[in-house]
Amino acid sequence: MKITSLETFIVPPRWCFLKIATDEGLVGWGEPIVEGQAATVAAAVHDMSDYLIGRDPDTIEDIWQTLYRARFYRGGPVSMSAIAGIDQALWDLKGKRYGLPIYQLLGGAVRDRIQVYSWVGGDRVSDVVTAAQDRATQGFSAVKMNACEELHYVDSYAKLESVVERVASVRAALGSGFGIGVDFHGRLHRAMAKVLAKELEPYHLMFIEEPVLSENNDALREIAAHTSTPIATGERMFSRWDFKQLLQQGVVDIIQPDVSHAGGISETHRIATMAEAYDVALAPHCPLGPIALAACLQIDAISPNAFIQEQSLGIHYNVGNDLLDYLVDPTVFDYAAGYVTIPSGPGLGIQVDEEKVREMAAIGHRWRNPIWRHADGSIAEW
Repeated sequence: MKITSLETFIVPPRWCFLKIATDEGLVGWGEPIVEGQAATVAAAVHDMSDYLIGRDPDTIEDIWQTLYRARFYRGGPVSMSAIAGIDQALWDLKGKRYGLPIYQLLGGAVRDRIQVYSWVGGDRVSDVVTAAQDRATQGFSAVKMNACEELHYVDSYAKLESVVERVASVRAALGSGFGIGVDFHGRLHRAMAKVLAKELEPYHLMFIEEPVLSENNDALREIAAHTSTPIATGERMFSRWDFKQLLQQGVVDIIQPDVSHAGGISETHRIATMAEAYDVALAPHCPLGPIALAACLQIDAISPNAFIQEQSLGIHYNVGNDLLDYLVDPTVFDYAAGYVTIPSGPGLGIQVDEEKVREMAAIGHRWRNPIWRHADGSIAEW
């Protein structure tokens, strides 16, 4: 079998899909995307086609090593996301070729389902209690919300108090058994992050996420000294080498690599295994589309340290199209009692509705994240 073509589809709401075709008629699907840079990543995928056309798609590890090492400049979000989508599609092809789900090719599953959480509140956080209650009614047992809007390096404590009030209201409404994650989203700097982490501790959160940007991970040690709440980070880290120092420092409790950013199934598997050696949990980042979620679930299936999975159904970014719209059989992601079953079909275990993909690719998107500014006019972290 030989790879004959790579085709990318930029589809609403903010995703990019990849189809790799072969001379035997089998195809594999991947989701190479950096949110807000879909066209850039698609161009990077096609730039890599010189290394792929004519190759046997079964040689996944050699292809991965070639795409990573045969280029003098390596790493970073665009290159690693392009590799990620290619890697997902190759694993999908391999599973279909041999009639097995990817997790069987990687040693077999350690679980048959995993807990999922749902987003509430949006970017400028509001109505979290009602939204969290709705999610509980739908069967979810955990939610995640953004902590706050923009915060300056040192800002008003009133803004932090409003965060605490929101979290307290959700905890009071849903009780101690309901999981609550609070995403700082890198919007806070160290001075404010350590204060908020301490103030939120009484509410027994599932985790606080990205208390500072990944380029400031050295601040996590000080933040960890102010709280016993588990600290999660990793969505803006792209390889095992990015995670190596973080794990060695012992300042993180949960890593959140994104299977569409961190080199695909192959590299995320390596990162998850490395984290297990440091007694660190895995909760893959995935506010993305159905291909990315299917890839995450294959990793969850084989990772003993995986404990919960992000998913995008109903997330505030999904305007016009949602998670299930590109699937022939959307019931593959049916959620029950707060869990989703690991897809057991060949490859990724999903069937992409190619007709729908092509229809929506004709519309496309040019999604960009908001640009926020502080009251003084300076740029703020979004």
